[in-house]
Amino acid sequence: MFAAQYIGNKAFTVVPGSTVPPGPGEVRLDVGYVGICGTDMHIFHGLMDKRVNPPQITGHEMSGTVAEIGEGVTDFKVGDRAVVRPLDYCGECPACDAGHSHVCQNLKFMGIDTPGAFQSSWTVKARTLHKLPDNVSLKQGALVEPLAVACHDINRSRLQAGEKAVVIGGGPIGQLVALVAKSVGADVIISEVNDARRSFSQQYGIDSVNPIKEDLPAYVDKWTNGKGADVVYEVSGVQAAIDVMPLIASVRGRICMVAIHSAAPKVDLFQFFWKELELMGARVYEYQDFEMAVELLASEKFDIAPFISSVSSLNDINGAFTGIDENPTGMKSLIACSAE
Repeated sequence: MFAAQYIGNKAFTVVPGSTVPPGPGEVRLDVGYVGICGTDMHIFHGLMDKRVNPPQITGHEMSGTVAEIGEGVTDFKVGDRAVVRPLDYCGECPACDAGHSHVCQNLKFMGIDTPGAFQSSWTVKARTLHKLPDNVSLKQGALVEPLAVACHDINRSRLQAGEKAVVIGGGPIGQLVALVAKSVGADVIISEVNDARRSFSQQYGIDSVNPIKEDLPAYVDKWTNGKGADVVYEVSGVQAAIDVMPLIASVRGRICMVAIHSAAPKVDLFQFFWKELELMGARVYEYQDFEMAVELLASEKFDIAPFISSVSSLNDINGAFTGIDENPTGMKSLIACSAE
């Protein structure tokens, strides 16, 4: 049993870990694969040290196999393959009482606020688990969490078949949002400045536009025959996207805020008044979003494998994080924590 602890200063150390027996309502997982996401990179760069409080085991985009069952757990058995929805909610605050436990007022995000998945064995509450179907591998399963983010964005925005959607930002989440949008029958394009990411979307039959080289509002106007986009997803986290999003939305269009901006952006509220636009936030995911993500992978509506840019061992976790810094246009790097 080994664990990778983030120790600060762009460094992890791999140390002997401890196998924690599951208590009542808990399960212990043999961790298979863990994906590295943007938040993990922020942690690596030292931007979240006060919250993470290193040394800390981070990581939350994971898949694994149930190794032990705690008292009272009946929905899972040893040998089940599963993923973790890494939200530890209190169940007592007003948000939880209203059925919104994913934005619990006392929420602890596993792998950030509490120990995470960059370890061989992880003991978690059974309520956080979702089963993987037989035809979904553990490598694919490690992408359920980011895919669930995209599912939540699509569900939150009420996107319907036949509607036109623009995704601003073609990173991993933006690409997944576009894929889920396409899977529900919407027409979708991606606005992205990076040529490699624009090429990535083409393999899924998703068109893209470079907003530096082309006038995005004019492009969307032509694409929608003058109507504008029914839904705009802001996934880039830059001010330029905030400036353009109300301009490309249709009258009574919906704008879904997915990205986390490092500073409070300036928003042209006049456009929201003039076109009666709707702005909504979309934070993490709910139970049904995880189930939708699992079903999308099981149905094989699209091949998720091209998203996996690299697979590294737990012992080479420092190299994996450094590699992302050196190649930021890659989609998803996985850490293998135990053999599949």
